[in-house]
Amino acid sequence: MTQVLVIESSANLANSVSRDLTKAFLAGYKAAHADAGVVTHDLVADPVPHLGVDLIGGFFGKPEELTEAQAAAIALSDKLIGQVEAADVIAIGVPMYNFGIPSTLKAWIDHILRAGRTFKYTENGPQGLLTGKKVVLFLASGGIYSDGPYKPYDFQETYLRTALGFIGLTDVTVVRAEGLALGADAAAKAVSDARAAVAALSL
Repeated sequence: MTQVLVIESSANLANSVSRDLTKAFLAGYKAAHADAGVVTHDLVADPVPHLGVDLIGGFFGKPEELTEAQAAAIALSDKLIGQVEAADVIAIGVPMYNFGIPSTLKAWIDHILRAGRTFKYTENGPQGLLTGKKVVLFLASGGIYSDGPYKPYDFQETYLRTALGFIGLTDVTVVRAEGLALGADAAAKAVSDARAAVAALSL
């Protein structure tokens, strides 16, 4: 039985394209893998704390010397990492906010990029420890950033590939719905093309 972890980060609960795409993906995946287990973490309904003193202190403190708050922060990090470790497929819905990812998703990443747990330093440099998993990014943006004059402004896909790759998640597929703010026709085509890309996925 395969395990799917779905991460939702769009604050647009009513008309989110990234949420629509993750739902379409999950429906298709379940149809092809009826016994698949699914864990969904909605970072809007259930946000994780942003990186702060307790998590930093927990990362670098000795286990026996942690405060109650630091121990709680590490316990949450352990839980989130455990969900990633248990997953065979990780689907992440990501709208673009001001050229980057939602801060809620950045907070989640700050909990799972952890030295000694999800990556380690070696004599040959950092080594990711979460290998052998597939990641699908469902990216939504008002403009077009995959190509053209605004490509240098894309800190959505580039950041996610870098951060996830650092912990060994290098098998990444990207589905984009872009140009959503460029008029009704452009938005409709973007959604249609993205849905077609979701339907064509084979995982």
